[in-house]
Amino acid sequence: MQKLTSLFHKRIGIKNNETITFENLAEVLEKTAQNIPFENLTIIENKSRKITKGNLMNKIVERNEGGLCFELNPLFYFYLLENGFNAVLTDGVVYNHAAEEYHQLGRTHVTVLINHEGQTYLVDTGFGGNLPLKPVPISGETISSYNGEFRIKKVNQQYGYYCLEMKLKHKDSDWKIGYAFDTKKPIEDLSKLNEIQTIITEHPKSSFNKHPLITRLTNNGNITLTDTTFTQWADGILTKENIDKVKFKELAKQHFGL
Repeated sequence: MQKLTSLFHKRIGIKNNETITFENLAEVLEKTAQNIPFENLTIIENKSRKITKGNLMNKIVERNEGGLCFELNPLFYFYLLENGFNAVLTDGVVYNHAAEEYHQLGRTHVTVLINHEGQTYLVDTGFGGNLPLKPVPISGETISSYNGEFRIKKVNQQYGYYCLEMKLKHKDSDWKIGYAFDTKKPIEDLSKLNEIQTIITEHPKSSFNKHPLITRLTNNGNITLTDTTFTQWADGILTKENIDKVKFKELAKQHFGL
């Protein structure tokens, strides 16, 4: 077994000798969402490093940290390649629901597309609490997981020909847009990931360079930690606690291993 797969399985709690196929990819996605947090601490602490396969492995499966989409999904892409999947990376534009428009930062969401038996699927491990937890076919069928319902809608607009739509369990009564993307524009050079990292790190309108954010899914909801609050969703019940910097460090270690 190759090094990344071995370390990745250890990180998410899968047996080292387990063969990963399309049929059990949903289990891998669930365990990834529950064990590897979506977090921006290296940006807040000014410790960002160049995006390379080696640096991503060191951060996420050796030092057991998390990351943002441009770290989590590229690492998962390398993991998929090691396990024989036909995978590519692509970028997309996240929809800003507060402003009711696509985000002005542009194409800064990184996601993964796989081809299986002639069908293309979206696979995402780096979209915070909005993870489908299963491959989502671009042909439009709705998939359901314990995190909600997800589908891909064909569109014709400047940000891409497809958009991921979601209806999160216990949170959404109607479908909402996640992000737009294009299947015809794969990311072929890691330098693109470093450009995205620079935008997320430095742009004044980036939501990830101002306050710490850590979130991950649990087996019945999700937990989110910022420098001022600790929020838990469990079986549809929301609890929110105001915290200080000392409590932040305690909770980051207790719930996220950071």
